[in-house]
This record gives sequence, C-alpha cells and structure tokens, in this order.
Amino acid sequence: MNTERMRSLGEKRSVIRELFEYGNRRKAEIGAENVFDFSIGNPSVPAPKEFSEKLCRMIAEENPLALHSYTSAPGDFSARKAVADNLNRRFGTSFCPENLYMTCGAAASLTISLSAVVNDGEEVILFAPFFPEYTVFVETAGGKPVVVPCEWPDFQIDFEKLAEAITEKTAAVIINSPNNPSGAVFSEECIKKLSAMLSEAEEKSGRKIYLISDEPYRELVYGGIEVPFVTKYYNDTIICYSWSKSLSLPGERIGYILVSPENPDWKAVYAGICGTGRALGFVCAPSLFQKIIPECIEMTSDISVYERNRDLLYGALSGMGFEAVHPDGAFYLFVKSPEPDANAFSEKAKKYEILVVPSDDFGMEGFVRISYCVSTEQIERSIPSFKKLAEEYSL
Repeated sequence: MNTERMRSLGEKRSVIRELFEYGNRRKAEIGAENVFDFSIGNPSVPAPKEFSEKLCRMIAEENPLALHSYTSAPGDFSARKAVADNLNRRFGTSFCPENLYMTCGAAASLTISLSAVVNDGEEVILFAPFFPEYTVFVETAGGKPVVVPCEWPDFQIDFEKLAEAITEKTAAVIINSPNNPSGAVFSEECIKKLSAMLSEAEEKSGRKIYLISDEPYRELVYGGIEVPFVTKYYNDTIICYSWSKSLSLPGERIGYILVSPENPDWKAVYAGICGTGRALGFVCAPSLFQKIIPECIEMTSDISVYERNRDLLYGALSGMGFEAVHPDGAFYLFVKSPEPDANAFSEKAKKYEILVVPSDDFGMEGFVRISYCVSTEQIERSIPSFKKLAEEYSL
C-alpha cells in the first residue's frame, strides 16, 4: 500500500464531502434555512418506529454481555440465516448462511470483495456515472479502473463500448442499480445481455470475471419498477448490500457480502472473502446491529417521501429548462449542466446558496448530482433560487 497515496487521500476530501463541509460553514454563517444543501446522500426519513422500539427493547431486556460480545468472524449465524431466508423468499433463490459475510456497510463489502478477487495490475470495469469511491477501492486492491460510459439519456449499458473494454486482464465488473448518481435502474434485458457478454468473455479467456453488484438502494424504487436480482442471471456474482438507505441507518455501518452458490468455486471465493476480511481487520461487524437484523429484515423506511421529493424537484427543474435523467430509484437527480464545465456551474449555483455536486468525480463530465433525500420543505424553498439560476443561463 502506497503511503504517499494514503496521505493524499487523507489530505483531500472527496468533492461531495468538501461541499458538505462548505454547506455546514454557510449554515453557521447565514442560517440553515437559507442554505439549499443537496450535496450528500444522508437519508432524511427516520428509521421505522418499530425498528427503534425493537432496538430499545433488545437493549433493555437482553443480557448486555451477550448483546455486545464478539460474533463469529463472518457474522452472527442468526443474522446470516435471516438474510438468506429473506432473499430466498423474495427472489426464489437457495442461499444459506454460509454464503453470507456480515460487514460494516457497503464500503467494507466492496473493499473486501475487490481485494479478494482482483490481483495486482488486473482491470475492473466501472460504468459511468459511478460512486467516486469506486476508483479508490479498486486502486487500493491493486486494480486498474476502466471506465465505460453509459448511454444518454437512459443510462443503460453501452454494450459496444463494454465489448471494447473487456480484455484478458479484466477481473471484475461493478454495477450499481439503482444508481448513484443517476437514479437509473438497469433493466432485466440489460442485465441478461451483460451476463451473456461476461459469460462469453469467461469462456473465451478461460478465467473468471466477477460481477460485483453494489446494492444499497435496492429497495428505493418507484412506480412499480423491479430491480433484477443478479445472481439469477450470472453465476460469478458477488452482492454487496447495506441497510444504510433502506432502513436509514448510514451511521451504523451494517451490511453484508453474498457469494452466489451458483458459482462452482463459491467456497473458494467465500474463503477469499473471509481471508480478506481478516487481513483488513473487517471481522465481526457491529454485533448489536447484526442481532437486530432478524427483527427488522422485512422493514423499510417510508420511501414515499423520496418519491414525492423526486416528482417535485424533477417537475420544477424540467419546467425551468434543465435537462435531467428521470430517476426510477435511489434519491438523486442527475442534471445536465447548462455549460460544459460542471464545476463552473456548481460554483455559480453557490451564488444562490444551492449546493450541487459536479459530475467529474463520477466518471463523466457535464452533469451535477442533486441529492433529494432532504426535507420536502427545503425543496419547496429552493425552487425560487433554482429559477434565478436558470434565468442566469437564459434557459
């Protein structure tokens, strides 16, 4: 691991975090109600009331030594069984607890998975736009990110460009659906075509290409949209999940890795996951939140709030002349910048106390991300400021 690289990562925050901290300073200066901070994906909907009640009851009634003790390294058996049973019921799969490894959220899941299946110098394909930390995770695992832009305006996979990107060095492909930052959901047809292309590439090269599916937004979809469950289409799949968004628990850092048993070598892959977790110190995810999982496995926060925010903001901005991807999931609006330089547009928006994230770090230029997981009131109050911004560009 390169020490200079680690220092540079520590000295410079991501563009999202920089904007978030700028927003905190402006709120202290002029009042939070006067700053329209759309920078970070921090859920604004609380965890379900039943979840909080069960958690309080567990803390009050159960043996504190047992509640806060170490679990087994891959995670508490009852938590892993609850996840397996839930997935099997929902998706008609046949997972068992031994396919699952509990983690400190999706970031830990991705870091472990990449380090387990990527060797130094191998390539990992990322579909742009993508969450900026993917490049950090891939490079830390010793891999090389290879960026494939998705199609505009629906942000499905561009298979011609994907075919050009797959080489004998391709070790993994990361997908994120629903997507951060676009809110796009890969269709079943898209997933089937991706699976067929990767299977063909595996057969031709004689080596594995792992499909790593990052799914913290799986439950955040609107209008009856379905998210294809990837293990049903491609055997060499690893799923990385987090309850940060579905249960509004981003600060608790709880998630899992699922290794598909359809992979003939899944036991070896799972052993690699366990070994990597050990090597990186990611063993025994927070035990309290592992033990609450069986009690809340069927719950989600009230995502109707996000749907209402989406409709309000998308409708308002489209009416002003802004071009945006219509999001089917997650809680982000990906808006085309009225000028080629999205950073310049983001800076200009600050004049109206609007904080939006330029898209360069998401792997493509010319867009900004707006996180609408804020209060509906904030969106309503921001619309006159967006209108002024639109008028400045004569939209």
